[in-house]
Amino acid sequence: MSRGMKLTALTAALTIALPMAPAAADDPYQDFPQDAVVTIVGDGSGHGRGMSQYGAYSAARDGVAHRAILKTYYPKTRWTHLGGSIEVLVSNDDDRDLVVQDVAGLKVRKVGSRRTWRADAGRAKRWRIKPGSGATNVVSYYAGRWRTWKKVRGDLEFTAGSRSLRLSTPDGAVSYRSALRSSRDDHGDRVTVNVLPLEQYVRGVVPSEMQAGWPQQALRAQAVASRSYAAWRRIHALDVAYDICDTALCQVYGGASAETAATNKAVKGTAKQVLTHRRKPIFAEFSAADGGWTVDGGKPYLPAQADPYEGTSSDYYGWKVEVPVSDMLEEYDYDELQLIGIEERDGNGRRGGRVEQVRVTAGSGFTDTITGDAFRVDWGLPSTLFTITKVD
Repeated sequence: MSRGMKLTALTAALTIALPMAPAAADDPYQDFPQDAVVTIVGDGSGHGRGMSQYGAYSAARDGVAHRAILKTYYPKTRWTHLGGSIEVLVSNDDDRDLVVQDVAGLKVRKVGSRRTWRADAGRAKRWRIKPGSGATNVVSYYAGRWRTWKKVRGDLEFTAGSRSLRLSTPDGAVSYRSALRSSRDDHGDRVTVNVLPLEQYVRGVVPSEMQAGWPQQALRAQAVASRSYAAWRRIHALDVAYDICDTALCQVYGGASAETAATNKAVKGTAKQVLTHRRKPIFAEFSAADGGWTVDGGKPYLPAQADPYEGTSSDYYGWKVEVPVSDMLEEYDYDELQLIGIEERDGNGRRGGRVEQVRVTAGSGFTDTITGDAFRVDWGLPSTLFTITKVD
């Protein structure tokens, strides 16, 4: 999942079409000099499954309500309300301790029990939970130097009631709501986990995934999609220590520090709203822009279909990437490159559809096939909806 960009939009008429058959190969390029440059031009940004954030922006600007936007991108779904809490990995706090700034009402709580201690040590500026020997955690406070305050067997977390916690990370300080837990993941490594109500979590996701200045109905569509995705992930947890991560591998979450008035309004306006299929939260994938046609996500509510809302913004349409042949030789360990071309597309939408396979012929006639997704990652392409326009 990726953050949106500054856009201008042109809304298209609503047309839902069936996917076409895979398209034939593009004409390949061959017999070019080894100091040539491969020029790649394409549309869209991201995997293209589910909601297009750019499409939601365009639709909202045209007066489409968030429920209609979501119905288009996630057909065959129903609405329900869900609450509860969620456990979020704080990935940038990847050292061996959990450190928070002192705040009024700060408490230390033992996970899985009712044991709670008020963190009160006079001149303390910061508090720390750090693994000790065995299953013991050591709580310390800083007042000129670190001083041991308590040793407790089992996982611990900091809480401060309605006040946010200011977490110190290797990348700087970030504020989080509710509780910050020091735990061990599936690999036995110490991790920091933000445990908080689902609604508070979504407040930190929407402004991290979509610009706060976008139309309110787009923000509301994002809030419901993000809440639905989180509710699905809560059922399909990533790890014993947490349900979901805070990066684009899941959906970006910036904690309380990311919140804005506009995005909080969108979360409040859709409070607890979740999309379901067969009475279960959906895997509500979304990406920045689908290039005019969504990608089959392998679920009834994630079909490949024409996008009625995307336009022709230069931010997402007609992007260009240039890759020297010498870089390809190094990346793929070829002696030379004799031929390169798009072997197969999915046949859906612009440019004949998304690239599924790229064919290359290296030295001595060796032929290699690279998937469209792998080729996209290898060369930093925004999407797999691309064309090789020249090699010279």
